[in-house]
Amino acid sequence: MTVELVKHSAADTDVLWAARVSTAGEQSLEELEKDPERSKGLINYLMRDRHGSPFEHNSMTFFISAPLFVFREFHRHRVGWSYNEESGRYRQLEPVFYVPDASRRLVQQGRPGKYEFVEGTPEQLKTVEESMRASYEQSYRAYQEMLEAGVAREVARATLPVGLYSSMYATCNARSLMHFLGLRTQHEMASVPSFPQREIEMVAELMEAEWARLMPLTHAAFNTNGRVAP
Repeated sequence: MTVELVKHSAADTDVLWAARVSTAGEQSLEELEKDPERSKGLINYLMRDRHGSPFEHNSMTFFISAPLFVFREFHRHRVGWSYNEESGRYRQLEPVFYVPDASRRLVQQGRPGKYEFVEGTPEQLKTVEESMRASYEQSYRAYQEMLEAGVAREVARATLPVGLYSSMYATCNARSLMHFLGLRTQHEMASVPSFPQREIEMVAELMEAEWARLMPLTHAAFNTNGRVAP
């Protein structure tokens, strides 16, 4: 998975001036010149008591490359997000496909709503790799044959599987990102458990690392208060 922060306007001070306007009016902009560390208690209070709107006055744009099945889950997150994705109607898609490595737990056990994933055997991993590669090669060969025969890209792409990599720009604010992280990561500090698919969790972890660097006080308050979006 690839995640690159390509553009941002995001800092802990954005939370502070947005919050203080309620009592200080235009003087709240003075927060831009102050050390946010002195007001980390306010950030924690806002997070704890779920005063969410001050966390919306910032922006982060990520370039993400991941399999199509990851994006189909990703696009379920709509509030506070904007997306633009690579289009198979307008360009020929490259033969880049997802094949899990040995770190991917392959076996699902337990009943719906209470299942877990456990390690697969070497034989199962070999079956996954060989089956996926054979399927990818066949589907991409069919895709190329249709294109060479003059079939439109938007028709020919129907043969391609969800393991194909796509790319997109995703723009969000800290509040919408926190909601995403609360659902798409497993974390020891989370007060509400989540059971995301590992591949989207990998993307979420990379996004979180970039956000934590930009807004360390907000990120710390998010963790301290159970990783629930305000």
